[in-house]
Amino acid sequence: MARQLDEQIVGRYPVGQRLRVLDVGMGQGTQALRLARAGHQVTGLEQDATMLAAARQSLSAEPEGIRERMRIIEGDGRDTGVHFLPGSFDVVLCHGVLMYVEEPDPLLAGLARMLAPGGLLSLLVRNGDALAMRPGLAADWAGALDAFDSTAYRNRLGLDVRADRLSTLTATLAGIGAPLQAWYGVRVFTDTAADDTALPADVEALLACEERAGRTDPYRGIAALLHLCGVRG
Repeated sequence: MARQLDEQIVGRYPVGQRLRVLDVGMGQGTQALRLARAGHQVTGLEQDATMLAAARQSLSAEPEGIRERMRIIEGDGRDTGVHFLPGSFDVVLCHGVLMYVEEPDPLLAGLARMLAPGGLLSLLVRNGDALAMRPGLAADWAGALDAFDSTAYRNRLGLDVRADRLSTLTATLAGIGAPLQAWYGVRVFTDTAADDTALPADVEALLACEERAGRTDPYRGIAALLHLCGVRG
């Protein structure tokens, strides 16, 4: 997914331009740090204390120049208006967050307001159109049948969360002034692998297959996750 995000950034901004990036729900800060290392000015917003501690520890180990380009703020993604002025960022990331938000539209509208004109909104969501895939591949037929008509599911942490449908998010992004420009599938072939599965010897081939499938119909439509990129008008 990092390659897809970089592709969208490179296609929208001059090479070498230092962007103002907001990472909402940054977790341990992996993506935020990667972008700070690339020269961008990054703000990470996170409310979980454990994740905040991990992100701060990782940042403390970076060279001074990178530490100066990244700041970490404790807060909820639904309160961006409290922390920042509208139009403050060129890129806003919201990866792996919407599934925990019961009503995502107000959050998304707030994120769109944070974008400068032409700014990029990057979302990573659970694919509500493919929820039957995981139980179906596990021969859980009752679970698969239930999944066809629902956007609710239980994740690997045992939490009851929700998924988003591509058509719904497309309409939402258009309504908040950041219409969908591109979308990709993430984890097309590898979603059912256990978390502790060892990487195969031919991991580069695996990644190449996932990358290709994530851009190609009909494969991307059955991916476990969707990466959507909207652009502020």
